[in-house]
Amino acid sequence: MDEEEVNMRGRLSQITKTSFVPSSSSLSASARVRSGSLDHSFHSFPSSTHSPLIEVRTTRLNGQSRTPSPHFSPLLGTQLPKSDMMTKRFRSTGIYPSPSPELIERDDGSFNKKLLQAEERLISKELKTKSEGKGRFIRIVEVSARDGLQNLPGPPVPTELKRELVERLLDAGVRNIEVGSFVRGDWIPQMADTSKLLPTLPSLTGKSLPLGIPSPPSSRPQTPESENGSLINESSLKHIIDNTIIPSSADQVHFPVLVPNMKGLENLIKLQEQHTANGGGKLTDEVAVFVSATEAFSQANNHAPLSKILSSLPPVIDKARSLGYRVRGYVSCVITCPYSGPTPPQDVIDVAMKLLEMGCYEISLGDTTGEGDPESWRKVWRQCEGRGIDMSRVACHDTFSLALSSIISLLPYGLTSIDSSLAGLGGCPYSPGATGNVPTEDVVYTLHKLGYETGINLDKLVETGNWLSSSLKLRNESRVGRAIWARRKSRELKENQSNGLIPKGEHQGGSNKDISMQGQETEDGM
Repeated sequence: MDEEEVNMRGRLSQITKTSFVPSSSSLSASARVRSGSLDHSFHSFPSSTHSPLIEVRTTRLNGQSRTPSPHFSPLLGTQLPKSDMMTKRFRSTGIYPSPSPELIERDDGSFNKKLLQAEERLISKELKTKSEGKGRFIRIVEVSARDGLQNLPGPPVPTELKRELVERLLDAGVRNIEVGSFVRGDWIPQMADTSKLLPTLPSLTGKSLPLGIPSPPSSRPQTPESENGSLINESSLKHIIDNTIIPSSADQVHFPVLVPNMKGLENLIKLQEQHTANGGGKLTDEVAVFVSATEAFSQANNHAPLSKILSSLPPVIDKARSLGYRVRGYVSCVITCPYSGPTPPQDVIDVAMKLLEMGCYEISLGDTTGEGDPESWRKVWRQCEGRGIDMSRVACHDTFSLALSSIISLLPYGLTSIDSSLAGLGGCPYSPGATGNVPTEDVVYTLHKLGYETGINLDKLVETGNWLSSSLKLRNESRVGRAIWARRKSRELKENQSNGLIPKGEHQGGSNKDISMQGQETEDGM
């Protein structure tokens, strides 16, 4: 034991006996403070053998000493690693396709120009995630055209814009797109044109359409180095979809529409008859019915008691199935209700079981308020699964930023279908503060990174999300969408400058940001 440590331990012993040692000249000799029965005293403990004393406050309440929180008091004998050790431990490297201007101007071959053409940053080995998904296919049900638009204020979204949205989603590889709702136009004005939209959509209902072209490295983070440290061939960075492990039905196109009651179904049937008479094909092969897991939300959303809604659905489902429609069931407020608070899982089970018994081919559980977290979702999952309910379908809203983590937590349980909305668009008009759905771009990026398949081209999806946000003049709520789009625009700007199309130091069109990005932070350059 060296002399410095002996002196330090001696000082510590003295501190314990006296309960107070001034650590600076700013402390007066009467630093002990008394207020009523409270007694505050200061203690000093060494945080390491090479650092000064650290003060810790101990509070006495009615003569009894209360131990300070371990989060605010140092542990005796502990010592932080030196700064160079911290650097080595947490250092991670990456290769960026857009280097500094100094590197761009150099033409000595010291920088691999192929990397400049890369679609995205290639993440280093230290940051590469394991392919836990092993190619398992996850179906994405895109709800932006219905659930995403239904709550927008202001004038109705043009039907032509909705048609283009559906076509762009198809081009990106999305095959299940909820396109509208046969509800009363005075209740949900944004859905009043569903009968006009359906006949304008591509005649692809129930048909197979090749899945989206595999996304480039931007959506599949990988290392650019082989095991021996050398750069691997650029083509090997591209992810190739293994069609042998994707269900044969994954490429079938479906345009589900919401029908709240028999009146809504009859409107769809009438529209189909008119379309067939004009030589048209099948508009849709799927309808969806919905019911709340709570009485309070049923009164607000359906304007009727829960018992009445449930009793009205069997004839709707029976008639739809007799006409060749498959029926999907939605259960809302499965985690919490905006009016009655936490939802008992048993209530969710009761409603879901009744929908299955009525003939729904699947049930989508919706966290309408967006308050779900991984643990609450697992609780509902386990209890529903214990009753024999197929728990492979789930829908999460992202009001409190926990939807994506909840989805990830359910993947090991066998989750196979996820409802999401482009650019995080959406929200329920009867759930105050519910900001929207989990962004499809974020879901697809995460699934791809974890090794799951979606058949979706992420870059085309991102392009569509930013186009939609720009067209609606709304903020793009997808962090993945904003990040990839900002990098793409930055890269395009640099390419135009290097080709002499734009003088260096100037932005194309006065700004290199999309209208949906103006005034917003991005992850560009992180």
